Amino acid sequence: MLLNLNSFIADSYNSNSQKMRVLTEQWVDENIFCPNCGSKIINYENNRPVADFYCTSCNEDYELKSKNGKTLGKTIADGAYSTMINRITSDTNPNFFFLNYDKYSYDVINFVAVPSYLFVPNMIIARKNGIPNRPNYIMCNIDISSIPNSGKIFYIQDKQLQSKEHILESWNKTKFLKESMNIDAKGWLLDIINCIDKTKKTDFTLQDIYQFENFLKIKHPDNNNIQAKIRQQLQILRDKNFLKFTERGKYELV
Repeated sequence: MLLNLNSFIADSYNSNSQKMRVLTEQWVDENIFCPNCGSKIINYENNRPVADFYCTSCNEDYELKSKNGKTLGKTIADGAYSTMINRITSDTNPNFFFLNYDKYSYDVINFVAVPSYLFVPNMIIARKNGIPNRPNYIMCNIDISSIPNSGKIFYIQDKQLQSKEHILESWNKTKFLKESMNIDAKGWLLDIINCIDKTKKTDFTLQDIYQFENFLKIKHPDNNNIQAKIRQQLQILRDKNFLKFTERGKYELV
């Protein structure tokens, strides 16, 4: 896998944004395989509005978002807020590829895939103002900082390649969230997984997660028994083989 964009293929473009779109799409087309099944992905022709790439074997769709910078940061710019909300609550939402690059060296610094089913409405942030001449057209940002670490499938992380085996295994780890469940139920599981991430531990206790009770109460103000809900969600994550109980009140990530 190459770690540089081929700058020569876009020399004829005057617009920098158009140039980088061509460079990043070409790089993905030549280097990236489907994280769901490992097969070749293909660039859609004619700028299909719902996705940029598709897998020839499992038919998964992928949309590419790229940005200049040393890190991916906390947010990624996207299109219209209302359109994005409609998409992530539908059955046609594509998976995402996020890429950041150095505009001077054309180095690819990070490339990460995120499954479509990990997106919930509170990850989409409306911008305060509309665009010039269209004040009611509100754009949005994707809050990628709220995506659990286990849902960020890195191909390249800080310029370091990850193995294909690791990528496919990591993608499969959260597939249980693709099962039929409402937005609120999925949101709770994602919040608990994020709390586990915040402990920075692979072995943790129930008390470790109870420390996030106030955080969870703010996110779920209608729930009056947060600790019971935490225990319930940990039980679900155990049943889905995301974690295991090692002894009473103690857990370990699988």
